[in-house]
Amino acid sequence: MKTLTLEAMQFTAVVLMVLLTFKLLVPHRRSQETVVATTARWLMATATAVLAVHFAMQLTLGLRAMGVTQSVMLNLTMLIPASYLFSRAVLTLQRHGRLSRWDRWAGPLTWGAAMTMLLVAILYDGQPLLSDSPQRQWAEAAGALCYLAMQTYYSWRHTTALRAMHRTLNDYYDSDTAGMLRWMQLSIVGLMLLALMVPFVIFATAEWNGLLFVIAIAIYFFIFYLVDSFCYYLTSNAPQKTLEAEESRAEEERATGGQQTAGQTTRAADEQTTKAVEQWTARGGHRKAGITSPVAAAEMGIPRYQLTAWVKQSGHESFSRWMTALRIDEAKRVLLAHPDWGSEAVADYCGFNSREYFHRIFKEQQGMTPAQYQREHGVTVD
Repeated sequence: MKTLTLEAMQFTAVVLMVLLTFKLLVPHRRSQETVVATTARWLMATATAVLAVHFAMQLTLGLRAMGVTQSVMLNLTMLIPASYLFSRAVLTLQRHGRLSRWDRWAGPLTWGAAMTMLLVAILYDGQPLLSDSPQRQWAEAAGALCYLAMQTYYSWRHTTALRAMHRTLNDYYDSDTAGMLRWMQLSIVGLMLLALMVPFVIFATAEWNGLLFVIAIAIYFFIFYLVDSFCYYLTSNAPQKTLEAEESRAEEERATGGQQTAGQTTRAADEQTTKAVEQWTARGGHRKAGITSPVAAAEMGIPRYQLTAWVKQSGHESFSRWMTALRIDEAKRVLLAHPDWGSEAVADYCGFNSREYFHRIFKEQQGMTPAQYQREHGVTVD
């Protein structure tokens, strides 16, 4: 019975990985896909293909039923490159293809070290390939530690890149962009958890089959989520928006020589910016939905770096946070001045993308809904 359950799990994994590989390779609204996106897609497709081969070999050779060591050898051989390819695919998107030497070679070096230790152990103990020995067990444990170290490195790189992306987007766009990159954040967490679970999975013995089944289901679900979210991201406008923000930031840094940052503006420039901001908000510039910081700076007649520095000096973390604060203040005024307006009208007037987004942000900022805010201030709504 246990063998049948194990075989069913492995067969399901093979089918899932083949379908995900097919999903990644079949063209779908990719006429505008960049070279970076295509590279990331092929990296991820290769990862799912490697896993399909891995689970197929587990199923046909029956290594798990044969013993732990035999299964571990195959797992280390196939899971290290698969995890590396997943991690590099996400990092390629995050860094727009600008990877360091370590980003490119940490995976192959980890795989080479693990394979070398296994080969030395096999040659040293002199036993047949699919045999067990203390030397091979030590080599397998060392290989698993190398795998953990590799995934820790990529998790650190992912986290650093994601923070930079959030900062760039929030300094460029006028609204919250967290949802655009949430899949990346969850994928980074998932890849790290996968790195922690895989050593248990590959070393687990028969008495752990129940927990092993649960972990295997979790791994299959995560891989499906990663690939599905990755494909959705590529076919959305998110990559183009991210690239636009990155290019704008790079252009700003070139224009200022990297010297003009928050806290370095002169008093004259600060006064000029304050006056320009006041005139712009008086004209209702902040009520235009979908405005970007370069557009806002152009409408004010000041350089973007000057606006960025002023925003941070004024106590706001980013352009998007500043715009949200302005719009919430505008919404509070409108809610009291026009109690006959519906939430949709207030949201549209104040520059929020939707009624739902307006309600969510207002409650986060004020601790109450717009209707509760009106009642709190004695406004009767018909």
